[in-house]
Amino acid sequence: MTRTASAAEVRAVYRRLLAYARPWRGTFLIGVAGMALYASTEAGIAWFVDQFLKYAFVDPDPRAVWAVPLGALLLFLVRGTGDFLATAFPGRVGRRVVKAIRADLFAQYLHLPAAWYDRESSARMLSRLVYDAEQVAEAATNSVCVLIRDSLALVGLLTLMFWKSWQFTLLALVAAPVIGWVLSGINRRFRRHSAGIQQSMGDVTRVTKEALDGHVLIKTHTAEGWQQQRFEAVNEHNRRSQQRLINVRAASGPVVQMVAGCALAAVLAVAISQVLQSQVSVNDFIGYITAMLLVMAPLRRLVNVGGPLQQGIAAGQGIFAVLDEAREPAGGTHHVSRVRGEVQMRDVSFTYSNGGSPVLREVNLSVQPGQQLAIVGRSGAGKSTLVGLVPRLYTASSGQVFVDGVDVTEYSLADLRRQVAYVGQDVLLFDDTLRNNILFGSANISEAEFMRAAEAAHVSEFAAGLPQGFDTPLGDRGNLLSGGQRQRVAIARALLRDAPILI
Repeated sequence: MTRTASAAEVRAVYRRLLAYARPWRGTFLIGVAGMALYASTEAGIAWFVDQFLKYAFVDPDPRAVWAVPLGALLLFLVRGTGDFLATAFPGRVGRRVVKAIRADLFAQYLHLPAAWYDRESSARMLSRLVYDAEQVAEAATNSVCVLIRDSLALVGLLTLMFWKSWQFTLLALVAAPVIGWVLSGINRRFRRHSAGIQQSMGDVTRVTKEALDGHVLIKTHTAEGWQQQRFEAVNEHNRRSQQRLINVRAASGPVVQMVAGCALAAVLAVAISQVLQSQVSVNDFIGYITAMLLVMAPLRRLVNVGGPLQQGIAAGQGIFAVLDEAREPAGGTHHVSRVRGEVQMRDVSFTYSNGGSPVLREVNLSVQPGQQLAIVGRSGAGKSTLVGLVPRLYTASSGQVFVDGVDVTEYSLADLRRQVAYVGQDVLLFDDTLRNNILFGSANISEAEFMRAAEAAHVSEFAAGLPQGFDTPLGDRGNLLSGGQRQRVAIARALLRDAPILI
């Protein structure tokens, strides 16, 4: 079950969200000016109704024939201008915020240690980058716009109401503490349900990604029905989570409006009695009631903004938890341009961070430069983990790993990894050309060097048969190539690195 954040944690998250918008505060302030213009027209409408009734019916004035239509035109011109500024400029800031958060999150993903990937679902990571970042932008900009614009509208309307009748307004404000108490409870529920939605979206992404990646396994095992059931379970959980949030949002508006309606009914009862006694003019009465009715719309929007706002905060918690994770250390201070390639392991043991049984126990080996060593064992015996200790994808729990007689922990991590070329059993190719997949991670490579590596790995043999040769796009995950061809591309990529240690 997802823990609900405390008020202090929520404030801390929201401050970090707003920090992403701070570089574009000038753009956002233009939007705030638009919000102020738009909000002023809310009170302007009530004032316009008052003046219209006064000079058209109560105290007729011939100038009303041209003044009233002109006033209406100006009022809606100001309202339209404010609406444009309040929508367009904060919207620009919102997209900047999404871009900045995604950039920071992607950079963090690239620099997190391999052990972190072992325990974190890649689908959840993808959901956080795509879905959660959008929720954060909603909280950092769009929800703030609603809070500012409608708060200003309420202030303007209440000011007009106090000006017309402070007695009526004080009577109406009796409902304010009740509305505040209701909103406090609503926001707590929004926050709890929003956190559940983030988790359920991650589950939907995870099951979908597993099905897409494992489509061959699903087909050969005729497991379509079983996989559909798995998706139905997470899909239904997401629907229920979303529905709970919708129910809270749907109930919040009517509850708040009912409380406000009670205040309105009390004011109407008192005001009508005063109108009948000629203590209040009809235009003042209608103007006041118009202002009071106009309060309902911004009040309803302020209540409804709690949902997106709390969703954004819940998403921000997950994003910032990842951004606060410790990155891979830079390594030691030993720098080297190229090693000879001697690798030694002395009493090396390794246990994964989940606290299970040791994968490696007191391993000792020595590999001389130019020597080839085959490590054979059953699946899960720790072969990949063993070779992963050389470029420090993992760090030995005990014992030492040496390259050219120097402990790998003493090397600069970047320098150490430049000494290693890696060809894994699962070859990853990118949605790019064959040439760029071979050149991956290599810089300043001449055409002659490129062709030597391609020919040594026998890539040239099948590249000639591709529509555009080496410049042929391979498609998603290199699906244009067979498994054997993908392995050859990986070998060419490794050869091009010209590293002294090949794994």
